[in-house]
Amino acid sequence: MKKRVLVWGTGNVGRPAIRAVLSHSDLELSAVIVSGAAKENLDAGSIAGVEKCGVLATRDWETAIGGGADAVIYSATADTRPVEAIADVTACLEAGISVVAPGLYAYLDPSSTPQEALAPIEDACKKSGASLFVSGIDPGWVMDMLPVVLSGAVANITEIRTREVFNYASYDQPQVVREVIGFGQSMDELPLMLHDFAIEMVWAPMIKLVARALGKPVERIAVNVERRALEKSVDVPGMGLFETGTQGAFRFEVVGHSEGKPLFVLEHITRIDDDCAPDWPYPESGQGCHQVIITGSPRLQVSVHGDDSVEAGAGGGGNASAAAWLVNAIPAVCEANPGIVTVLDLPRITGAAQLQGAD
Repeated sequence: MKKRVLVWGTGNVGRPAIRAVLSHSDLELSAVIVSGAAKENLDAGSIAGVEKCGVLATRDWETAIGGGADAVIYSATADTRPVEAIADVTACLEAGISVVAPGLYAYLDPSSTPQEALAPIEDACKKSGASLFVSGIDPGWVMDMLPVVLSGAVANITEIRTREVFNYASYDQPQVVREVIGFGQSMDELPLMLHDFAIEMVWAPMIKLVARALGKPVERIAVNVERRALEKSVDVPGMGLFETGTQGAFRFEVVGHSEGKPLFVLEHITRIDDDCAPDWPYPESGQGCHQVIITGSPRLQVSVHGDDSVEAGAGGGGNASAAAWLVNAIPAVCEANPGIVTVLDLPRITGAAQLQGAD
């Protein structure tokens, strides 16, 4: 029997999540929750840019989660409304519905989650039997699972580095780009994303998961941040003007030390304009990529760049990858032990149910 799946939020991840559910042979789209009146009663397929599927979007989330779904893809914005997002997810878990989500960073790895945040979620899961899996692309599969797989092709490893290189002018989330990431802000202000506590909450779990998977637990985390100002004003379509002298690029590293050595590194090189920080690395092509670089024999470098047929650009490809990873994990998450699970707790996630056979 197909598992009934609800998509909550139809933004950058929600739209490709709808498409991924519709193409999954073992899942059925049961409902779609939206926040605004403009999308209410629209067909979910139309919202996602594909053929109509007969599921109409609703703002009545309580009725939707009371309709007997097996899983929820919670893709509503959490960056700027964390309290509300956690309340939404808790309501789903209390209803016995397992949740997969890209934005609830505090729950990427329960061993890193503060107890005051962990307890209500674990309590809800224990009572209902539901599970929560937080992942995506970055943080997500390209940062925690891909390096583990690639390490099997390298000997004498001295460093495993994962990296995102991305121009956020292509990321359709203006509020997050300005208020959370900090592009366009004064260089005298450190944006939310670049505080040590935020970097350690979102990205340190990735290197901890890699380290645990390889049997080399992280003993110490170090964070390094560099920032560059725009040397010219740039006007970004859909986002407006970013003025000269404001933050235009940043680079950070999260370094995980194991057995006294800096074995694991996660790096971000992020711009709002390609001319900013020209001495820093760029993608091999386009406006963004993710990379795994393993120093050893051989030195192995793999670059990942997604192109989505419905939503163009590096942002669209990355979002589609994050959505597919979460959707394809749903059957395993539904069968997992109650509680917060990581990629290390689940069987191998594959796209087997996405293979399209003959009609």
